[in-house]
Amino acid sequence: MHDVYSFVTGPLAWAAFLLFIGGSLFKLGWMLHLVAKKERFIFTYMSWRYSFRSILHWIMPFATTNWKLHPVLTIVTFAFHLCLLATPLFLLSHIILWDEAWNIRWWAFPDALADVMTVVVILSCLFFLIRRVQQPEVRFVTSTSDFIILAIVAMPFITGFIAYHQWFNYKVSFILHILSGEVMLAAIPFTRLSHMILSPFTRAYMGSEFGGVRHAKDW
Repeated sequence: MHDVYSFVTGPLAWAAFLLFIGGSLFKLGWMLHLVAKKERFIFTYMSWRYSFRSILHWIMPFATTNWKLHPVLTIVTFAFHLCLLATPLFLLSHIILWDEAWNIRWWAFPDALADVMTVVVILSCLFFLIRRVQQPEVRFVTSTSDFIILAIVAMPFITGFIAYHQWFNYKVSFILHILSGEVMLAAIPFTRLSHMILSPFTRAYMGSEFGGVRHAKDW
């Protein structure tokens, strides 16, 4: 078991970080390459003003018409993304690992709050799963990969929750937690999870086109 732990926290962890960073840079570079090759005209009307205006409106709950039309989905979506990003960053045990490895530390959430936020992510994934199965318009555009991505996102939080509460074999659940986290990190640039990298650029493009060309709001 010690050898497995050393492997997932050593070579496998480095591989996951390299895939995430390298894959993300490649994704961004390839996107810019395709725009320059096929739709160079986009650069002519890109606007900082309209880009940030669009991004700001779409990251604020209920600031857009679509968010207002679907209040439950809006609440779940914003709670999910907030907890998904903030919990790993401000979890005390994660910060301790950064401190031990790089002598870097920052403020941490209380364990009770991190526990609640973990449950929010898990329940949100369940909500998205049920929505994909039950709503016809969502089910129509759903493929097997969407269910796999949901599992990839949920597993680090499920295994982390189990490991923290030590419900089963702690060593096994802890290793599964690390492994599932590495799988999610490595998968980001190569799946639909890449929207966390590309969405600001997409929103900037939409905002610039609507604001600078169509002279209209995109929300």
